[in-house]
Amino acid sequence: MKKIKCAVFGASGYAGVELARILANHSKFELTDVLVSEHSNDANKMLSELYPKYSGLLDLTLLPGSDASLQSLTQRFEQAGQGLVFLATPHEFSHDIATSLASDKITVLDLSGGFRLQNPSLYQEYYGFEHQHQDLLKDIPYGLPEWNAHSLKGKNLISLPGCYPTASQLAIKPLVLGRLLTDNCVPVINAVSGVSGAGRKANLGTSFCELSLKPYNLFKHRHAPEIAQEVGRKVIFNPHVADFERGIIATITMQVKEDTTIEQINAAFENQYSAQSLVRLKSTVPSIKDVAYTPYCDLYWQLNGTDLIVVSAIDNVLKGAASQAIQCANIICGFDHATGLLPEHIINTQEQH
Repeated sequence: MKKIKCAVFGASGYAGVELARILANHSKFELTDVLVSEHSNDANKMLSELYPKYSGLLDLTLLPGSDASLQSLTQRFEQAGQGLVFLATPHEFSHDIATSLASDKITVLDLSGGFRLQNPSLYQEYYGFEHQHQDLLKDIPYGLPEWNAHSLKGKNLISLPGCYPTASQLAIKPLVLGRLLTDNCVPVINAVSGVSGAGRKANLGTSFCELSLKPYNLFKHRHAPEIAQEVGRKVIFNPHVADFERGIIATITMQVKEDTTIEQINAAFENQYSAQSLVRLKSTVPSIKDVAYTPYCDLYWQLNGTDLIVVSAIDNVLKGAASQAIQCANIICGFDHATGLLPEHIINTQEQH
C-alpha cells in the first residue's frame, strides 16, 4: 500500500518534532516535508541538528514556509492524490494559512487554537485577533478522537484540542453524558503542567532555575472557554506551571446528584472508554511519571457523598498535542486510531476482542 504523504509546519517546536518522530516511524504515513516560519532562525537547518537524538531518523531540512515552498508542497500532495498537513504553529498563523492549504485532497490538522472556539467574539479577548473565517467555525470538527471520531471523516480541516482541555474533557464528559452532575455544578479544575507547555522559546518565567510552582492566567486562560464550550457548562479553571519537563495532571472537583452511586460513575467511564485503547481507567491515583512520553490519558475518581473528584493525567506534548493529532489522522484515513502510537501486535490483539 502506498504511504500517505505528510508535512509538519512548525516542526522545530516540541509538538512539531514529536509529530515528525511519530510520522517517520508510522507504517501508513510518509513524512516528506518539515517546515518553519519563513524568517525562523531554524530555517535551512537539519531537524536532527536541533534534536541530535533523532540523527538518522529526522535528517530532514527545515524548509522556510515561503509562498513558493507551500505552493510546491500543495502541488505535490495534490498530484499524489492525498496528503496531510499538520500545523504546530502559532494561533494567528494557523488562522491565516489553514484554509488556503486545505482542499479535497489535502487535510489540515491544526494543533493551534486558531479554530477551536465556535463563538467568534471570543477570539479577540482570548487570542488577540479578530477571526476572519467566522462562517466556517461551526463546521470545523473538533478533534477529540474518543468523542468526535464520527465527525472527522470527509473534512479537510480539523481543529485539535488544547492540552488542558484534553485532560479536562476526558474526565468530565462521561459524567455530563450520563446526566450525573447537578444542574448547578460548576466543575473546578486545578491543573498543573510541565514547562514544555510554554513552548521551546526561552522565557525567564518558565526557566527551571526561576520556577517552582505557580498558578497563572486565573479567570482569563484561553482554555477555559474551550473547556466550557465542549462540556456544555461553566467551569472554573486554575492552571499552574511547575518545574518538571512535561505532563499535565488535572484534579477536578464536581457535585453529582443525590443518590448517585459509585457504580453509576464507574459505568459512565467504562461505557465511554472500555474500547478506547489510549484511555486507561485506574484503580490508584495516577501521576505524571505514569503518562510522560506516552500517548495515554489515565483517569481515576473518588466519590464522597455528592462530592466527586476525578484525576486526569496526560503528556501535554503527546496526548495533549502530537499523538492526539496522529489519532485523528488515522481515523480520517481509515486506520485504527492507535496506529503508530502503540505496537502493531497490541492493536491487533485489541481488534480481535
